[in-house]
Amino acid sequence: MAEGDGVPEKVAWVLVRDALVLVTRSHGRDRFYLPGGHREPGESDRETLVREIDEELRAAIDPGSMAHFGTFEIGEGHPDHDPFRMICYTADHHGRLTPSREIAEKAWFRYTDRARVSAIDGLAFDALHAAGRLA
Repeated sequence: MAEGDGVPEKVAWVLVRDALVLVTRSHGRDRFYLPGGHREPGESDRETLVREIDEELRAAIDPGSMAHFGTFEIGEGHPDHDPFRMICYTADHHGRLTPSREIAEKAWFRYTDRARVSAIDGLAFDALHAAGRLA
């Protein structure tokens, strides 16, 4: 897990279609999350996102299309979450979005589904909504 300044980080994919955003839920979890994950030692954000989306959804990210969407952080003192940073990218992909064995389900959420995602993912939902990209 990468921790640039001691804060755990996740690299996440923001895929919006028809004003809905793609989320996934892992087995044994109640909350949904933007797909993605933690860097392995020496990995760049690009390499992490390509690997994680292949592992989670069996789809191929087009690395040349990646664009930084935003970086979201929860600091010390949050009532429901330890400090955490999520670095989000948009990107095109190839292939069907098919959940792998670690993913229980995928879903397409509206802004009104915000309560069903983690605290940090909620910050990304807020940014998508403010930008007029999320219904």
